[in-house]
Amino acid sequence: MNSKEMLTSVLHTVQMGQSGIKCVQDQVVRPALKRQLQQQLEEYDAIEAEAKKLAKQHKWHIKDISPGILMMSQMMSKAKLLGGERDSKIAGMMIQGNTRGMIQGMKNLRQGKSVSHDVRDLTQKLIDYERSGIDDSQPYL
Repeated sequence: MNSKEMLTSVLHTVQMGQSGIKCVQDQVVRPALKRQLQQQLEEYDAIEAEAKKLAKQHKWHIKDISPGILMMSQMMSKAKLLGGERDSKIAGMMIQGNTRGMIQGMKNLRQGKSVSHDVRDLTQKLIDYERSGIDDSQPYL
């Protein structure tokens, strides 16, 4: 894995997270969970901006995640919210998404031996944030 591929993975991970949060935000009942999702969305926005800034600095063209993938993910998320306790379901989906993002980031770091420090640092930042998102969502299960 090279630096550009790793940066693309970071970008796609945060875009999936942004999409997921936007898809369920209006379904949240508890104000504290709503605030947590807003904070997570803001952090994803900041990481996305940083990824795009790094791409520009390195003169790389990295593509956003496919709109088709985002649409499929949103449809699945909406279906998962049918019936039952929505906040618990949303927290569970957030934990699953954070876990997937964390695992992908850790794999990327292991496979990217010659990755630039700035891309490696951003990947680690995302991993650390995903880990904290898991902890923050647990009380709502």
